[in-house]
Amino acid sequence: MMQPDLKEQAYFHTSTDGAFVGNDPVRGPWSADHCHAGPVTGLIARAAETEVGPEKMLTRLTVDLLRPLPLAGLRVAAETTRHTRTLATTRVTVHDLDDTLCATATTMHLVRKELGKVPNASINSLDLNNVVDGPFPIRQMRHDLPGFAHFTEVAYPAGGNQGPGPKAIWMRTPALLEGETPSPIQALCPLADCGNGISWNAPPTEMGFMNTDLTVHIHREPVSEWLASDSVSHWHSSGIGMSQSVLYDTEGPVGTALQTLVLFPPG
Repeated sequence: MMQPDLKEQAYFHTSTDGAFVGNDPVRGPWSADHCHAGPVTGLIARAAETEVGPEKMLTRLTVDLLRPLPLAGLRVAAETTRHTRTLATTRVTVHDLDDTLCATATTMHLVRKELGKVPNASINSLDLNNVVDGPFPIRQMRHDLPGFAHFTEVAYPAGGNQGPGPKAIWMRTPALLEGETPSPIQALCPLADCGNGISWNAPPTEMGFMNTDLTVHIHREPVSEWLASDSVSHWHSSGIGMSQSVLYDTEGPVGTALQTLVLFPPG
C-alpha cells in the first residue's frame, strides 16, 4: 500500500476556538465519522504531560471509552488529583463539540532521577534491521474513506506471522498535532491502542473486536520513530476479549498495553 507523506499529515489540527479537529489519518476502521482511539489517547497524554510538567514522566495511562469520538472536534482537559515530590496523578476528560463526555482517563507520573547504571533484566528488542514489508494488520474496514491504516507505515519481523493470531509489527505514525512535535509517550499512544487490530483472530468481516478501554504502563520513554508491538488477543464465546501487548523501540521494551474487547458479529 502506498503511504501518503507522513510529514505532511498530522492526526489533528486545532480550530480557532481551541478544539482538536480530526484529519484523514485519525479516521478509525469502524466508522467514517469517528476517530481511532489511539491518537485521541495521544491528546490525553499531551494534556496530562502539560498539566504535570516535564520533571515527572508519565508511567501509567488508563482510558475509558464511553462513546464514539467524532472527527468533527474534541475538547480535552486535565486536572491534577495528586501531586507530591515523588508522583503526580491527573484526571482527563474528552468532550465532543456538544459538550457530551466521550472518554475519561487517569494518569500517573513519577519523578525523574539520575541513578547511574542499575541492574536490569536483559531482554532483546525486536530487530528493525530484519523486517519485511506487509499490509496494515486490519485489511478490511467498514468504510471506503482514507484513514488510520492508509497513513501508517508498517513492517513485520522477517518470517513472522502476517495472518490471524498473535503477531509482532513495527509502525511509524504521523505527528499528533499540526505544527507540533509529539513527546515520545504521545507518539507511542497510537500504537499502544492497536493491540486488538494487530492480533485479531478473525477479520472484521467475520467478527468485530472493538476495545472499550486502554491501559498503558510505561517504564522508559521510547527513543526511536519506529515503534513495535508484540500482541496477542484472547477471545471468548461470552463476547468478551482482551488484548495484551509488549511495546518496543529499537533499544528494547518500553512498556505494556492492555485492552478490554467487545466482540460482535458483523451485520
